[in-house]
Amino acid sequence: MLTRRLAPLTLAACLAAGPALAHPHIFVEARVNVVLDGQGNVLGVRLTWDYDEFFSFLLTADLGIDPDGDMVLTAEETEMLQAAVLDWPADFGGDLMVMQDGVPVALGGRQDASASFEGGRVSESHFRPLSQPVPAGAKGVTVQVYDPFFYVAYQVVGDIDLTDGNGCSATYLAADLNSAYAMVEELLYGRPASDVGPEEDFPEVGYAFADTVTVTCAA
Repeated sequence: MLTRRLAPLTLAACLAAGPALAHPHIFVEARVNVVLDGQGNVLGVRLTWDYDEFFSFLLTADLGIDPDGDMVLTAEETEMLQAAVLDWPADFGGDLMVMQDGVPVALGGRQDASASFEGGRVSESHFRPLSQPVPAGAKGVTVQVYDPFFYVAYQVVGDIDLTDGNGCSATYLAADLNSAYAMVEELLYGRPASDVGPEEDFPEVGYAFADTVTVTCAA
């Protein structure tokens, strides 16, 4: 969960904001770059997460950076931001699912991570290698970005980049939000997700809200 690994004061500020921040609480635009080896094997996924402006404001305010509001950070402030955003706890899975034939593919640890602040939004970028290369083939490899508990709502945006994806292509399928919210209300016995507070238990429904990227490669 994102707020578990960021400044505690940010969560307190979210709680103080009241009903406007019911599930989901944080909105993230995700950009996806699938890295291949030139022969149709997927090596890993580079993700860039752009956090919404309100959460970015809360985070920078909690850290005490950019006090003049000019959206330009000093070198020291950038170091503070990176230390907060990139401090992943050991039990944080990275909100990334890669599958082949419907079976999850094991992921390696995060690499080449960075954080920045531009245009009033905090961004985080990192690379997640697969534990071993996986051939995409005609059936394809799927990539989804989601928080299992839907505390954070991710939306895949922009073009799907393929690095060294000779003979490969990517398709994008948006999540069926109407069906996803209907499922949530059923699990909550008719209670809408917007009524569930940040400290209450929430079912693991994030997968239903996940956009899907599928990479296929010619034989």
